[in-house]
Amino acid sequence: MSAAATMAPRWRGQPGRLEVWYTTLSDPATSTGCWIHHELVAPDHGAPYVHGWAALFGTEGEPVLERFGPAEAEATVATGDSPGRGWPSTPDAVFDPPALRGGAGRLGWDLRWDEATPEPTALYTFPAWAWEREALPAAQVVPVPSAVFSGTLSLDGEVLSLSEQSRGNVAHIYGQGSAKRWGWLHADLGGGDVLEIVSAVSRHRGLDHLPPLAFVQLRTGGRDWPRDPVMAASLFRTNLSLPTWQVRGTVGRWRLRAEITVPEHDSVAVGYVDPDGATATCTNSARADAEVVLERRRVRWETVAAWTLRGTAHAEVGTRP
Repeated sequence: MSAAATMAPRWRGQPGRLEVWYTTLSDPATSTGCWIHHELVAPDHGAPYVHGWAALFGTEGEPVLERFGPAEAEATVATGDSPGRGWPSTPDAVFDPPALRGGAGRLGWDLRWDEATPEPTALYTFPAWAWEREALPAAQVVPVPSAVFSGTLSLDGEVLSLSEQSRGNVAHIYGQGSAKRWGWLHADLGGGDVLEIVSAVSRHRGLDHLPPLAFVQLRTGGRDWPRDPVMAASLFRTNLSLPTWQVRGTVGRWRLRAEITVPEHDSVAVGYVDPDGATATCTNSARADAEVVLERRRVRWETVAAWTLRGTAHAEVGTRP
């Protein structure tokens, strides 16, 4: 499935569904991070709506979080038959790939990502079959794993133009709601290499007492590992906590270790509401740190690559009250 296809809306008007598109980016030249989150909520009972939020992480002062919406959602949202239609937009915040523009409270944004030629290959944190068949309670895909962003951000009317070093990603989630607990990491490792981790505990009865399952996709040199994130999920172990959490696992002759820190002084806490009315709290930072080590076993374990990200990893931890 193409990147454009994985970006396309999936909701068909049924109740009990949550659909999310979120964008995170970093500008190393200004040490600025940004998170823009659009979502459509179709409650089990009641009218569906679109809403979201934006957060700006800078070098001075605390991060700023502002919400937009809610606005009425239409059951025809999934048609996508004309530019700008079908996406989860409100009068104040428009999601119209490859553009995002809007304002909320103290924040404003007018952004666009570069649509590379050829089209970038989507990164399937969950297997392609799970996404395409909607076989799991929820799944995530990254239609734009790494792209150059241009445009402006503003805080209290003061405009910041993004530098040519600004890079970000766009991800898409569809399902029945958020996990019981979860951790998420997006790490742009440079040169087109990307690490995406979603580690979660399901809310479904019988699964809600199990340890977190880590769905891992590491793209290096144009190749994605592990081959099947579902089959490999049980081979990873997650220590899920704040401010620092870890994932490590061995698949065949390869071993990955990742330590992620969501800085308390540079994060925002956001309340989530699932379609069934359950609530969760997400602690997110677009200025997180990450240490990633990839090893391969020949005669002994040897380090193949190691990456250190300071203030450019994007990460969060979700908890239930």
